[in-house]
Amino acid sequence: MTDSSQIFGDAAINQASALPSEPCVMLIFGASGDLTKRLLIPAIYNLACDNLLSDNFAILGSAISELNTEQFRATMSSGEDGIRKFHTRSKFDEEVWEKLVSRFHYQKCSFDSVDDFKALRRKVAELEVDYQTHNILIYFATAPSFFGMICENLFQAGFKEGQGWRRIIAEKPFGHDTQSARDLNAAVLKRWDENQIYRVDHYLGKETVQNLLAFRFANGMFEPLWNKNNIDNIQFNVCEEVDVGARGGYYDKSGVLRDMMQNHMFQMLAYLCMEPPSSFEPDAIRNEKSKLLSSVRIYKPEEVPNYFVRGQYGASFDDEGEMLQPGYRYAQDVNPLSNTETFAAGKLHIDNWRWEGVPIYLRSGKALWKRGTEIVVEFKKAPEAIFRGTSVKSLAPNRLVFHIQPYQGIELLFQAKVPGPALTLQKVDMHFSYSDAFKASRYTGYEVMIYSCTRGDSTLFSRGDLVEEAWKIAQPILDYWKATPADDFPNYARGTWGPKSANELIAKDGRRWFEVVTPDVLQRTPLFKGSDPALLKSIIMALRSEAAEIGEIIIQKGDIANEMYLICSGEVEVLDSAGEEIKSLKDGDFFGEIGLLISSPRTATIRAKMLTDMFVLDKADFHRILRESPRFAESMLKIAKERYDVTLLIDQLIS
Repeated sequence: MTDSSQIFGDAAINQASALPSEPCVMLIFGASGDLTKRLLIPAIYNLACDNLLSDNFAILGSAISELNTEQFRATMSSGEDGIRKFHTRSKFDEEVWEKLVSRFHYQKCSFDSVDDFKALRRKVAELEVDYQTHNILIYFATAPSFFGMICENLFQAGFKEGQGWRRIIAEKPFGHDTQSARDLNAAVLKRWDENQIYRVDHYLGKETVQNLLAFRFANGMFEPLWNKNNIDNIQFNVCEEVDVGARGGYYDKSGVLRDMMQNHMFQMLAYLCMEPPSSFEPDAIRNEKSKLLSSVRIYKPEEVPNYFVRGQYGASFDDEGEMLQPGYRYAQDVNPLSNTETFAAGKLHIDNWRWEGVPIYLRSGKALWKRGTEIVVEFKKAPEAIFRGTSVKSLAPNRLVFHIQPYQGIELLFQAKVPGPALTLQKVDMHFSYSDAFKASRYTGYEVMIYSCTRGDSTLFSRGDLVEEAWKIAQPILDYWKATPADDFPNYARGTWGPKSANELIAKDGRRWFEVVTPDVLQRTPLFKGSDPALLKSIIMALRSEAAEIGEIIIQKGDIANEMYLICSGEVEVLDSAGEEIKSLKDGDFFGEIGLLISSPRTATIRAKMLTDMFVLDKADFHRILRESPRFAESMLKIAKERYDVTLLIDQLIS
């Protein structure tokens, strides 16, 4: 696969050949905040470690905090709340850090004081002399409500004047709706030019996001398939295991639609679905992204319930009914009657020739069953008629999966013939992992952004029109949700796949969400804890997802056994002949395997006690895995004896 740096030039950093950043003084507003300590300084440290930071580079931190330069350096160096805690490298390089931190400086500034800004300008002028540069990179690591004021006071203090370039990086969120984004653009552009403004989305600094374009346009086998004739649907999934934590004050004014979908997910959508640009110049790419977003159908508010659903997580409880973790409404600084969504799922349409009729599904939420960001491109299934008369009963669609985080890679899922005289198919995959293919340190996502800005490469940054187009898509959804109370909140439990309405949304189209299972998630199940990678991979390829509603019969006593089930989240009850509960099974438990082991009818009825998310292993795959993995077969023998007092021989399982 072509290295993305060959496509993006400076936008993706090729450590072996890239030039260092251009010399500059980097002025950080909000330098005493978490963003600076947790992400910006570790990113700059990574650039220094990789010899990608100019020797003529300096940082001037500024905030309302009463600090001096020595205190600022000490704070950034702290082992408890500084670089030694937040760096991302396998080994901390003291020599590199000491050289870097010696170039850190600090000056207090009130954002509403022109005099303070003039003092900052004088300090920057001193640093320009000391570091032999006239370039100034300004980073807004502050709340967006300060952007307009800072831009005006920078202008009044003379920052726009002088030799060299002036560039401003503005953090997200850029506005909280369409009108506020327009107003903010107007305030920022009142004194500064569009080519000086770099609106950052750190998601676009992730290698796998950048590689979307490289994958499409550097590999001739895929671009001809990239259209409505070959692709059935596309799914974007951003799944967060954590809750809102201490960010309730911010999150309750935001919600997942603003916080995740409107920026990160729409940006990924634009990269994946845009038309080929005329070149890889920044504006050529951004022009096509803008065209793509302007082609996304904008719903009327009354149409929103047909295409978007929302959710909010509730508390979790132990077996005695004691609360283990609070629900969203009990989080710090959250309104106890909040209607803010912590989960959203939706369906978009792109009204152009390439994508007409191809549904685009998006799903994101907090306090879900795992952490993971994936894009799943599902191709149309091959005709099944040709396999009539063979043992092949159905075909699974081919899928291309882009793993964005925490794993970074690309996976192609397809069908292959099982060795032997009969025509039997099995799902297999081809997997490319960044960690295996490239020897690179883990980046925060901000390295590429800072580096690119110093080089004047705006490819990965949003223009004002891109921001406004994204808000136009989100606006009717926000309007409808604001006007319509969410009477069923909270409507999903912690650690689940989300509310049942998300499954119903996609089921209306005869489709289902493709749950991307990773080895670490599968090993949470006691049955597979400590299993070897080959077995885990085989299991993952065979699993399919299924959800059962409260009271739904999953297994009926006496039925023919065709599947076994693994509970991802939820609870089921085992019933006797009179319909009384014998026992219950919860997260990590499994059931239904005995019917597959001894090829007998179901011995009990299983009913869902609550909304239950499960993974299903079909009979054919179960027996294949038994044959391929003697260790798994031995585990099944032990389980059959302990659970059901059934003695089996391994030859009986693998025959």
